[in-house]
Amino acid sequence: MAATTHTVTNQPPPLVGYDVFTGDAALTEGVARYVAGVRLDEVREELSTLGRAAGSAHARQWGEQANAHPPVLHTHDRYGHRIDEVEYHPAWHRLLGHAVTAGLTGAWSRPDGHVRRTAGFLVWTQAEAGHGCPVSMTHAAVPTLRAEPELAAEWEPLLTSRVYAHELRPVAEKGGALAGMAMTEKQGGSDLRAVTTRAEPLAAPGEYVLTGHKWFCSAPMSDAFLVLARAPGGLTCFLLPRVLPDGSRNAFRIQRLKDKLGNRSNASAEVEFDGQSWARRVGEEGRGVAALLEMVAATRLDCVSASAAVMRQAVAQALHHTAHREAFGDRLIDKPLMRNVLADLALESEAATTLALRLAAAYDGGTEQDRHFLRLAVPVAKYWVTKRCTPAVTEALECLGGNGYVEESGLPRLLREAPLNSIWEGSGNVQALDVLRALRREPEALHAFLAEIGTARGADHRLDRAITGMLTELADLEGIEARARRLTERMALVLQGSLLVRHAPPEVADAFCAGRLGGDAGAAFGTLPHTLDLGAVVARARPVAGA
Repeated sequence: MAATTHTVTNQPPPLVGYDVFTGDAALTEGVARYVAGVRLDEVREELSTLGRAAGSAHARQWGEQANAHPPVLHTHDRYGHRIDEVEYHPAWHRLLGHAVTAGLTGAWSRPDGHVRRTAGFLVWTQAEAGHGCPVSMTHAAVPTLRAEPELAAEWEPLLTSRVYAHELRPVAEKGGALAGMAMTEKQGGSDLRAVTTRAEPLAAPGEYVLTGHKWFCSAPMSDAFLVLARAPGGLTCFLLPRVLPDGSRNAFRIQRLKDKLGNRSNASAEVEFDGQSWARRVGEEGRGVAALLEMVAATRLDCVSASAAVMRQAVAQALHHTAHREAFGDRLIDKPLMRNVLADLALESEAATTLALRLAAAYDGGTEQDRHFLRLAVPVAKYWVTKRCTPAVTEALECLGGNGYVEESGLPRLLREAPLNSIWEGSGNVQALDVLRALRREPEALHAFLAEIGTARGADHRLDRAITGMLTELADLEGIEARARRLTERMALVLQGSLLVRHAPPEVADAFCAGRLGGDAGAAFGTLPHTLDLGAVVARARPVAGA
């Protein structure tokens, strides 16, 4: 006889078996906005296929397994030979392999490539975020390698390939390759000009050996790494392969793996180059930072997209839970105060997604105006969207109550992941200072930014006031460095408001402008004016299982 005390009631079903892409109105509408009509059906089908995979029970299980069984470092084999290999759980390879075969490492040569890749990255990251690190770096390495046509001809077809070949072999024997990076050192951190790793030229043109210690090396089982080192002519960028052309292992000593707060499925390592580490120069000596600028911009866009993905998945889980959970005589989602919280979270998620897609569309546009816009918009977006991720995920977790605090819900993993993208590729201060640098040195960037937001002037009085306030901030250069975060936040909110006023449904734009630009909301989520159409905002954001 079954024990009646163990009857389960009032628990929501798992949010699985749904299409992560088509179940996200902000994302699907954004793709339709920017993808050329002749390709739209093809792109929708591509993203829907990926969305169904991301929303499957299998993908959820892979994410759980890859994080429950983090990477293991093997410095030596059983006989004492140095091997410096990192072992991953099979689930990691399934996740990363699916990302590669879906085309998430290649956008630079496809029509609408950045929009479709950004949308795909946003979708697949919701299955598991940690493996997005090598996906992002592999994609972003391409424009840097193009500074050396010979290297680009050899590596670009492999980095943009849809073949996942994770074994360490000479790249000439592989159908696809992954790239990592090793930039920062313990004495410098974000100050890349403090790098002390040395590069000594060899007799062959463009070939060097490196000596030094890198404090963070991402994805250490990649096929090659972009590395900063100090050559005779100054700070220079290099490509260092894991396996040499003759099949022998390059000198790449993994000292330890980092024990991280989150992102635990992904290996981050300390590595040493021992004076025999062979590398090839990328670009001119002394131009290392300049060679990496496009890579940095591309990975910063991925920080925005990944944060948008983490927020979207957290909000989707909160909406799903509250739609199925009853308390005090009604569904939680129908309670006015919970509706306010959910609507506020939905606004944050939609604003992040909309901004990420706008940046991707500017990459695809490729005009001078687009380039100038991206110069300011990327650090502005990277600063703000990544900053908003942690409080949004925390609030979404709270919507599940004690259930959300339990590991099986998936929310704790999202919460541990949330701060990462605010740190990776330059923390908040680095982004805010980069905004100031662009304002001072590249007036065309400000003109392009103002032209973008100016297209929405007159559509909402709160947005107009916010634009005026931002311009006042820009006109006052006294103590500007200490105010850099405040200015960057204002620019981000104005940019998001401009995009939503132009493209989102009126109830979403109205709520965003009231809560973010109009000063008619508190500091916490769930403090929007009660007179707004919050029910419509919540209904738009809700994922539908089976979609």
